[in-house]
Amino acid sequence: MNLHTAFLFLGDIGGGELFIIITAVLLLFGADKIPGIARSMGRGIREFKDATNEIKHELERSIEDDKPKKV
Repeated sequence: MNLHTAFLFLGDIGGGELFIIITAVLLLFGADKIPGIARSMGRGIREFKDATNEIKHELERSIEDDKPKKV
């Protein structure tokens, strides 16, 4: 996945706008808290993906169990 598709929801955001956003984040949270915020966001995303995969596998197992067995 390239960077353009990852931030497609932002529309046409340029380098200047991105610089302003990064500067605002640095001013709001400070440089020492940003790694912790990124770490917690990463954990949250990983937990969400794990839960999504678990639900997907559970549905697939349910579908396999419901299929009629050939004799």
